[in-house]
Order: sequence, then structure tokens, then C-alpha cells
Amino acid sequence: MPGVEKHIWFYFEVGAEGWVTRQVELQGSERTPIAAASLDEWQQAHDAGRLYEYDRRFGITAELPLSEWEGHKPEQLTSEEFEEVWGPARRQIASQPN
Repeated sequence: MPGVEKHIWFYFEVGAEGWVTRQVELQGSERTPIAAASLDEWQQAHDAGRLYEYDRRFGITAELPLSEWEGHKPEQLTSEEFEEVWGPARRQIASQPN
């Protein structure tokens, strides 16, 4: 589901219970990737004591389930549409020096 706020586009993959499982943030008219975070990876980084490094590089996912958000009108995306945003954003962020 994409949304725009202050020239930032948000794309979310949402699990069955409404929690964001992956999130991409693209900034500006160039839609430059600034975050591409996975809840599973975030949890693994947390458990391994590497949370700071993960957050700094990939960002975090939303902390509330989608059902608790107010004032947002999300657009539905297919899995394929989300992957078309996720893949390039993730590769670009991962390739940047720490």
C-alpha cells in the first residue's frame, strides 16, 4: 500500500494480523530509497545485538498494526507490485557503504 507524506512514499507489506512485515520508504521526486526494512530481519538483529546497525542501514517497520492507523487511505498493491519496489530499493540501500 503506497502513501505519501512530506514527499516520502511508504510501501507496506502487511501480514494476516495487520502488522507491517516489510516496509519501503522512497523520498522526493526521484523516489530515492531511504528505508527497506523487514520485521523478521529486525527481530534477528535485535536478538543478535545488532539492532543499531540494522536500523541505521535499513530502517524499521511501523510499530502499530495497520488497523490502528488513523487518517491514512492506503491503496492496495499486489505482491508483485510490492516486490517491484522492494527489490530495487533493498539492493540500492544494501550496496551503500555503512
